[in-house]
Amino acid sequence: MVKFSLSSLALLTASTTAFAPVSQRSTIQRASHLRATDTPLAPFTQWGSPIPDILSSHQQLQSKPLEFAPTIRSSEIGLKSDDVEGQLEYVRKNKDEIKQKMVDCGAVIFREFDLMKEQEGFVKFYEGQSSILMTYPNTDTLLLTLLPYILLCSSFIALGMKTCLDPLHSVSARPTVDGTKNSPVYEAVNKESRKNFFIGMHNEFVGTRAPRAAAFVCFKAAETGGEFLIADGRAIFRDLKPDLVEKLYSRNIRYSVMELPFFGWVDGLPEFMRPGVMGVVKAVVSAAINSKVDFSVDLQWGEGGYDNVKMLQARAPSQPPILIHPVTGEPHWFCNVHSHSSKLRKDRESIYGAERFEDGASQINKSDMFYGDDGDISDEDLEHMDEVTMKNVQFVKMTEGDVVLLDNYKCMHGRNVFDGTRKHGVAWFEGWEGEEEMKEKAKQMVQEKDLVAA
Repeated sequence: MVKFSLSSLALLTASTTAFAPVSQRSTIQRASHLRATDTPLAPFTQWGSPIPDILSSHQQLQSKPLEFAPTIRSSEIGLKSDDVEGQLEYVRKNKDEIKQKMVDCGAVIFREFDLMKEQEGFVKFYEGQSSILMTYPNTDTLLLTLLPYILLCSSFIALGMKTCLDPLHSVSARPTVDGTKNSPVYEAVNKESRKNFFIGMHNEFVGTRAPRAAAFVCFKAAETGGEFLIADGRAIFRDLKPDLVEKLYSRNIRYSVMELPFFGWVDGLPEFMRPGVMGVVKAVVSAAINSKVDFSVDLQWGEGGYDNVKMLQARAPSQPPILIHPVTGEPHWFCNVHSHSSKLRKDRESIYGAERFEDGASQINKSDMFYGDDGDISDEDLEHMDEVTMKNVQFVKMTEGDVVLLDNYKCMHGRNVFDGTRKHGVAWFEGWEGEEEMKEKAKQMVQEKDLVAA
């Protein structure tokens, strides 16, 4: 979900840049000034080719066995929990196998690894050769001098993940675990004020950008609750009703990413003035927002809140709810309805309490979901998607040092409500070393399978 602060909104509404649809080229140009470090932006989302027969793909998945989120325990690989050097060496020696498990199974859970109890060890766990290069940004001569040593050390890299900026980077600053601006490890949603907010299942993406993978780490577990939630996007796609799959895929889906509930004063104007004023307001605010974010946002007038105050709702472009995995070629669910639907969030309030969307910034950061043609999704269909999602959710109670390494395209994530103090972090990845080789291997396997079938 796109999040804006009130100060950000003030800056937005001061702008008068003309609204224009965003191409990928203009997105790159616009985003270039947003980078505060030499760490790359989150990559563009790879949707894959359109699926010609969505019902056939859905049917083929019914009988396919799915392995999801295997666990690696330090004790099960012959290491003590405090043997941090042994754990790091294990990751180094098995990095290719671990990353393949992440891709094939959606996620890998690490337990009993003291290596990742502190941020320094967590970074060592996932870092790769690219992390070494980023240590000396914009210093070509030094890099040329160090290159032989970097190549020599490449055999000592750990998992080999390539870090990227938080996908919210263009619209909001997510705090980092250690408070350092350019730190690669961001805070998960740990605020006490959000403890009774059940974070619904979602893939991490903002507008046109989505990290390829992520690593979530526990530095301190909440006293009660606070489980990290994961779900297999393949299983959710498999378990949805065929007619709903066909309807969603043919019509696409569209997110409302924020609401601006500041325009009740319009109703106080003389009736003949309202259309002209509303047109000007919408054009100015639309231009301001689209100059800030690196994806197209369409504003629509509506009414919201308990008193039905006039508001502007910002909607992101239409997109498919199911995509093709960029490595394996599998179709699976890639749709944040569970976290974004206002109805499903409202239903959860009856269980977990109010979301506390009470202050100005929280009022802005409201979301919802519609069909790609802006049609409403029925309550019955929303409830079915909620039921299928929760059926496939795993509650992972993490303790200090536990890590969930996940493929952001295949594995959805969320967070349970909690009491106490919770300190979890996350690192985002644009990819990993060896990803291209994985793609080639998967392509060859498909070709061999086709030859056997022929």
